[in-house]
Amino acid sequence: MPTRVFLTVDTELMWRHHCAGLDAETIVRRSLEPAEVGVGWQLAQLAVHGLKACFFVDPMPALVYGLEPIKRVVGSILEAGQEVQLHLHPNWTGAHAGDGGVSYGAFELIDYSLAEQVELIAGAADMLVAAGAPDPIAFRSGSYSASDDTLAALARLDFAYDSSHNGSEHPWPSAISLAPRQIAPVEHCGVIEVPVTLIEDQKGHLRHFQICALSAAEMKAALDHASRERHAAVTIVSHGFELANRAGTRANGVHVRRFEALCGMLAERREILETAHFADRPEMALGQDDSPLGPSVLRTRLRQAEQLWSNWVEERAA
Repeated sequence: MPTRVFLTVDTELMWRHHCAGLDAETIVRRSLEPAEVGVGWQLAQLAVHGLKACFFVDPMPALVYGLEPIKRVVGSILEAGQEVQLHLHPNWTGAHAGDGGVSYGAFELIDYSLAEQVELIAGAADMLVAAGAPDPIAFRSGSYSASDDTLAALARLDFAYDSSHNGSEHPWPSAISLAPRQIAPVEHCGVIEVPVTLIEDQKGHLRHFQICALSAAEMKAALDHASRERHAAVTIVSHGFELANRAGTRANGVHVRRFEALCGMLAERREILETAHFADRPEMALGQDDSPLGPSVLRTRLRQAEQLWSNWVEERAA
């Protein structure tokens, strides 16, 4: 059985742009299609390489800016043959347009009671379906903020999968009662938890598999490690906005090259590392003792040097 690869893209309107007081059209553009390397560009790259990806879409900003931007991005994702699942940042429940982010709800889903989480997730799922998505069966909480109550809420609402457990953010705000080094899918609290993949970049220090967090060399090493050790799954994180600089005004060349390299590596390894949609309900082993890639001083130092370039050069707004 090949290792399943869940290439996930958290897709949302960015709170920082809302707080900056930008107009609605600019917030949407810089969040979803920044500098022409946003969701549309990523969909095109996935198509060129014949890869499947899951776009976890947060409909909660529709409470402030209306459902139309969510409809547009959901439509483009589905038209490209990719899947839409549910993402949720609860702070939008208390937000108001034009107030510079002064008003907001609690940011972390784990700060809500079980009953409140059920209500939040159910309401968000209804909005996502109203935006044109199929009924979601997979979930990722904003900022990986989830607990066993979150999984119980998901099970109550007939979700099959959660992908919020991130050991590099454990125990807060990623508060599910699994070991930080748990990277293999496992049945937990009534759903299948599909944790974010981790590497150990320095001894005792975990770093999650995200485009803006790992170099291409680290990603390659992590993929080769997963295939060599016959891991059940690899779960990769990206965002609709993270291939641009933080202002959303120009492409971040470092991150763009990483995304291109990752797509190439997955295409080359498709027979042993098979990208999948959650909606496919792919067969995969549960509860394996899969372990993160071990540390390499050389890989880490090279990425740190690359990151300095990214932060000092690529992130400067045009």
